[in-house]
Amino acid sequence: MDVGADEFEESLPLLQELVQEADFVGLDIEFTGLRSNLSGPQQISLFDLPSEWYLKTRQSIQQFTVCQIGLSVFSAIEGEANKYIAHSCNFFLFPTTFGILDSEFSFQASSVQFLNQYGFNYNKFLKNGIPYMNEEQEKKIRHDILTGNWRVRSSPDKDQIKAVIDKVTRWLDLAKEGFQAFEVQLVLRQALPDIWTVLKDEGVVVKKVSKQHRWYLQNTSCDQESCWKENILLSARGFSVFFQMLVKAQKPLVGHNMMMDLLHLHEKFFRPLPESYDQFKQNIHSLFPVLIDTKNVTKDIWKEMNFPRVSNLSEVYEVLDSDLNPTKNSGPEIVHASRCEKYVKTKCPHEAAYDAFLCGSVLLKVAHLLLQKIHGIDPVPESSFPQYLDVLAPYVNQVNLIRAGVPKINFSGPDYPSIRPPILILSIKRWPGVSEQQVYHKFQNLCKFDVRRLTRSQFLLLTNKFKDARNVLKEYRGHPTLCISLYRYWRHSPDVNCVLQVCGIVTAWALLAFIFGRSGP
Repeated sequence: MDVGADEFEESLPLLQELVQEADFVGLDIEFTGLRSNLSGPQQISLFDLPSEWYLKTRQSIQQFTVCQIGLSVFSAIEGEANKYIAHSCNFFLFPTTFGILDSEFSFQASSVQFLNQYGFNYNKFLKNGIPYMNEEQEKKIRHDILTGNWRVRSSPDKDQIKAVIDKVTRWLDLAKEGFQAFEVQLVLRQALPDIWTVLKDEGVVVKKVSKQHRWYLQNTSCDQESCWKENILLSARGFSVFFQMLVKAQKPLVGHNMMMDLLHLHEKFFRPLPESYDQFKQNIHSLFPVLIDTKNVTKDIWKEMNFPRVSNLSEVYEVLDSDLNPTKNSGPEIVHASRCEKYVKTKCPHEAAYDAFLCGSVLLKVAHLLLQKIHGIDPVPESSFPQYLDVLAPYVNQVNLIRAGVPKINFSGPDYPSIRPPILILSIKRWPGVSEQQVYHKFQNLCKFDVRRLTRSQFLLLTNKFKDARNVLKEYRGHPTLCISLYRYWRHSPDVNCVLQVCGIVTAWALLAFIFGRSGP
């Protein structure tokens, strides 16, 4: 089911009911870009601590925006053993342009090309996207509307409102019932103190009144300004209204490689991303106490089950839905809701709602595998979602992290220590002026390292594959100009060497002073 601005408000009551009754919610988000083209130290790297990775990625989140959110709401069917129904919805979003709000965001050519390849509806995104705002934006807009300090800023709105004010009779055909009509009333009442407006079935009726009568209507009318100003704000908040419903429901939120999704949820619908990495983690945990990243779960399952290596969510789902899965025939049955049958026979990779459905399906299938492994029998008797949550407990709030010093982030406590391969140190002879880029290209045919300069002739090398580290140590053993060994902080760090040198000098001077002092009269 595709939902744009025209359908959104009508669908809210049903969406709220579905989320409240759900066992969990699958999530996927599409963006106008993934990462800014940063260079040098600003590029993300395997050397980055989670806090460093966060600060670098935060810049990209602020630059790009959300164009589509997919939700798949999973609920166990009462009276039917281990059977779930999925309601899957695509929400097309576009930042609110209202009053002082006029967001700027970028498109990344590769992301546009990627989404276009999979049939993304840019027309619906640009022309019928659901508005949204975060709490900070809402606070500002609410203050401006309720205090009367509100102005139309965008050029199309200014032109339309000017035409309305100049010739009231002409704007009746332009004004539509709902958000635009409320907006027109608000601007007219601000601009013309001797008129009053009433919203009726045929449109907005304007009549001339005295200032005394105007004051009376403002304070006693059944459509008091405070009421319909709240309606204007409600329309401008758009998807943020549903986001608050989702937060309030406190249902487990399931995604695949969902770190970027969480960053955008925080920035676009909650508050601007804080500078503090720890504060970001606390905020997300408060919003969504139970997070499950199927990328993190399946990485472990794949090793144990010896499944073929796969690279994306669709392939993960296909393996779990094939005969390679020993619990395929006994696992949970998943059906699509009546208004969400698009995906029964049609595969739509990288359409947000489809990927959200795959996330939820992968979660159920993997959880059943884990449960079967614990019980040692198949089929597992009386399996239920609470049982699935129990076996998934080691993975809860562990979100996969791409290209950083640790493989995942723990949103409910301290991050786990790195399990990356050891750092290697490269010492170079007879290659003056060598750069990090040149070092990278030197080794790229053998394996891909992140490279960081240590001294003028020394570089640190780091990969995320243990076999690559072993191979390069073996390949370059005894090399005449490129010496590679394991990095040891106390041995190789320039800071430590500097301290040791200073200590050595101080010790030498102290020893000399002691010797000469004893040899004196």
